[in-house]
Amino acid sequence: MDLFEDPQPQGNQPEFTVSELSGAVKRVIEGEFGLVRVRGEIGRVSRPASGHLYFDLKDDRSVIAAISWKGQVARMQVRPEEGMEVIATGKMTTFPGQSKYQLIVDDVAPAGAGALMAMLEKRRAALQAEGLFDAARKKPIPFLPGVIGVVTSPSGAVIRDILHRLRDRFPRHVLIWPVAVQGQDCAAQVAAAIRGFNAIEPGGPIPRPDLLIVARGGGSLEDLWGFNEEIVVRAAAASRIPLISAVGHETDTTLIDFAADRRAPTPTAAAEMAVPVRGELLAGVESLGARLTRATAQGAERRGQRLRDLGRALPRPETLLAVPRQRFDTGVQRLGGALGLAVSRKRGAFAAQAGRLSPAALLALVARARLGLDGRAARLEAAQARRAERRADALAGLGARLAPALSRLLGGAARDIAANRQKMQTLTERMDRAQALRLARLSERLTASDRMRLSLGYEQTLQRGYAVVRAGAALVTSAPVAQKAAALEIQFADGRVQVQPLTTPDMPEKPKPRKAPGGPQGQGSLF
Repeated sequence: MDLFEDPQPQGNQPEFTVSELSGAVKRVIEGEFGLVRVRGEIGRVSRPASGHLYFDLKDDRSVIAAISWKGQVARMQVRPEEGMEVIATGKMTTFPGQSKYQLIVDDVAPAGAGALMAMLEKRRAALQAEGLFDAARKKPIPFLPGVIGVVTSPSGAVIRDILHRLRDRFPRHVLIWPVAVQGQDCAAQVAAAIRGFNAIEPGGPIPRPDLLIVARGGGSLEDLWGFNEEIVVRAAAASRIPLISAVGHETDTTLIDFAADRRAPTPTAAAEMAVPVRGELLAGVESLGARLTRATAQGAERRGQRLRDLGRALPRPETLLAVPRQRFDTGVQRLGGALGLAVSRKRGAFAAQAGRLSPAALLALVARARLGLDGRAARLEAAQARRAERRADALAGLGARLAPALSRLLGGAARDIAANRQKMQTLTERMDRAQALRLARLSERLTASDRMRLSLGYEQTLQRGYAVVRAGAALVTSAPVAQKAAALEIQFADGRVQVQPLTTPDMPEKPKPRKAPGGPQGQGSLF
């Protein structure tokens, strides 16, 4: 066989290159399936750094590769996630580099509300497992915030309801961060607004809010889906400023409600949670002030009564010295009688001994006895005098100690009385100032009311040339009534004038003359 011979003809079948055949297949597929909607479950999901999105659509028997370009992904309201059952809208095409066909997806929609709820529940369980919804993370709402930041749409009715409610209850400084509350940009803008409010430094040119309110009106599950995005939930959980979620109506629930520090059923209810009622606070302060005044007065009265009771319980100095003085007088009286009795006994004993002695010895004994008796009497008197002096000194010492004790006791009581008097004086001055201030306010209100009365009264109208007409005590407001009145009184700005009406009151009609009957004596009838 000659190697250089031409190959044998293979018939009339055309020959294609690989690129030509791939292009023909591509044109056929794209021509037959220009725009299709495919329902299936999302399988593998890949998000490379380019921003494109690659995923699979599958059912129980087949798999279709799908791709969404970066611009298409940015316009999607719902991002595809593995396990979701969706309806994908796009165009069929081929990828010649790998000899496969694929679906270019423009939009992805969940296959019914059940799929959305299933995805929402799955996301909620995952975020709750991370602890983003724990009660320990929630911060208390300030009682009276100075600045309130509101994240909402500036053109909706929600912001007007919030501002109106805040103005009625307790006006506060409000900062509004405008965001989209629906659509693809909603989640990113709301999360950026929450982070932006938290980034404001205290004491800067823009005041830092003490409380945040994220608000939106009611809507469908798809309309509120932006507040279910993970970026919004994480921003709300990481907020260092207390946050109130007011998204939707009472029956609407989003994931930001679980991450917020407080959930409000409506935006108006969020404004009511944010601030108290100013009138109720003023009434409470006045009630507490009255209670404080009454308690202070009652406390001062009780302490004064207690001081008076203690003062009546203390004995007088004369009472304290009466018993020692009486004991001293009794001792002095008994001293004279005791001395006489002792002398009498000694004399009796001496007489008995003298009867047994000789005259000379008796005389000597008498002399010695007299000397001894005189010495003992002198010593006894001296001892009694020293004892009396010691008792007098002791009594004087007790008296000297008693006086300072009484002075200290009375001095302490006097200091307490002086302190209580000072407190009473201070409270009296405060009460006088408060009463004067209240009288001044009431006087201003009375003056304003009187000015309004003068400006609205009819006397001012009379100054402009008008007059008031009365018939007796009743006002005359029509011409027929004035014509029927017997007398009129006209009041001008500078006085009153009595006048008579131009026409007299209605008089009874005169009886008409009776016609003479026909007859021989009267005028007959012409007929």
